[in-house]
Amino acid sequence: MPPVLLQMDQYIQAWQQSDDQRHIFLSCYRMMTANMLQAVEANRFQDKEWVSKLLHHFADYYFDALACFDCGETAPPAWQQVHQYTREDKLHRLQYLLLGVNAHINYDLVLTLYDMLQPEWASLTEAQRKIRHEDHQLVNEVIAHTIDAVQDEIIEREDRFMALIDRAFGRLDEYLLSRLISSWRQDVWEKAQEMLLAESPAEREALRRKVEASVMRRGRLLGV
Repeated sequence: MPPVLLQMDQYIQAWQQSDDQRHIFLSCYRMMTANMLQAVEANRFQDKEWVSKLLHHFADYYFDALACFDCGETAPPAWQQVHQYTREDKLHRLQYLLLGVNAHINYDLVLTLYDMLQPEWASLTEAQRKIRHEDHQLVNEVIAHTIDAVQDEIIEREDRFMALIDRAFGRLDEYLLSRLISSWRQDVWEKAQEMLLAESPAEREALRRKVEASVMRRGRLLGV
């Protein structure tokens, strides 16, 4: 089993045993990561090596923020907010999931894409840049494929509210969740592009802070 999945499994098992609701997001993230690794191995992406590196760098952001919080250090504010909500508030399982998705996609993924694209962006041709974007977009198909399993195996199992929604709306709720995440990921690509075009470190930092503030606002709405 890939080390990144083993690391996720260790946290999930420990959190389930201690009734730490952070296992909800990580269980979802684990499923997404496993499906992404399968897609990479199946050569679904145009540049599988680049996607694989991005996948692991993306996970590093999550685990680094988690290590900071659990060791008593200050985690990035977007993740500090998620961990505090998850530990202190009684929310629906879907809220716990979306709080994690919001921080990881809308904040971590912007920085991950910037980290991956910045060293090469100026030297890429338009065709090569198009490949990067198309591989980014293809991830949406993997997410859409995973959403049903996430809802059936993680969200509905202990959440009667979500089970009622699923019975009432059928696949509509899965479709809406998939569309929401796809919309967030397109916005993330655009924000990463803005950071690539920044003319100074100060301008780039201002953009990062703007992204962070937006994620925090959305997190407060999700935690209501």
